[in-house]
Amino acid sequence: MKDIKTQKLKKISILLFWLLLWELAARITDNRIILVGPIESLSVLFSMLPDPLFWRSVLNTLVKIMSGFLLSAISALLLGALAYFHPLIRDLLDPVISLMRSIPVASFVILALIWLGGSSELSIVVSFIVVFPMIWETAIGGLMSSDPRLLELSKVYGMGLMPRLRYIYIPALLPYLLSALPSVIGMAWKSGVAAELIGQPKDTIGFYLYQSKIFLDTAGLFAWTFTVIVLSYLSEKLIKLLIERIERRL
Repeated sequence: MKDIKTQKLKKISILLFWLLLWELAARITDNRIILVGPIESLSVLFSMLPDPLFWRSVLNTLVKIMSGFLLSAISALLLGALAYFHPLIRDLLDPVISLMRSIPVASFVILALIWLGGSSELSIVVSFIVVFPMIWETAIGGLMSSDPRLLELSKVYGMGLMPRLRYIYIPALLPYLLSALPSVIGMAWKSGVAAELIGQPKDTIGFYLYQSKIFLDTAGLFAWTFTVIVLSYLSEKLIKLLIERIERRL
C-alpha cells in the first residue's frame, strides 16, 4: 500500500513539475498566440463547461469515435479468430491489413469524404480503418500465445470449440488486449479528431479545433485538446474495466 501511495505521489509531482514548466514558458514567451499556460487554458475550458453546445460537441465526437472503435474491435477480433483457425483467410487478408496500416490518415479522410459524400460519419469510418489492423494483430498474437499443453489436453478429452474458447483462447487473448488498449484507444481518438478537423462536421470537437486555429485562439485550442485527452483517458479506463471484469468471470 505504501509503495502504491509513493508511486501516485511521484506521478503527481512529475505532472506538477511539467505544468509549472509549461506555465513558466508561457510567461516568458508572453505571447497568447504562440503559447498560453495551463492556468489560462483551464480557465477557458471551465468557461466552456456551462455551454450546452460544448457538451453536444463532446457527445457527438464521443459517440462517433467510440462507435468506430467498437465496430472495428468486434470485426477485427472475429476476423482475427477466423484467420487463426483458417490460415488461408489470413493469407488473403494480410495484404489488405498491410495497406490499411501504411496509408496516411489524411488519405483515408479524403477517400471517405469522396465515398460518403459528406462528413457526418467521417470519424466513424476513419477510426474503424485505423484501429482495425492493431486489433487484428493483437487478436492473432493473443490466440497464438495459447498454451499448447492445454490445447493438447483439450483434444485428448474431446473438449468442444466453445469450451476451448472460454477456458483457453479468451484467457490467452485478454492480456494482449489489455496491453494494447492504451495505444489503440489513443489512435482511435487521434485519427477520429483528425478526420473531424479535415471534414469539419458541425458541432464536433474537430470543428471547434479548426475554429480555434482560424481565429488564432491558442487558449481555446489547448482547452479542446485537454478535453480530447480526458475523453481518451476515460474511454480507455472504461473499456479496461470491462475487459478485466470479463477476465475475472472467466
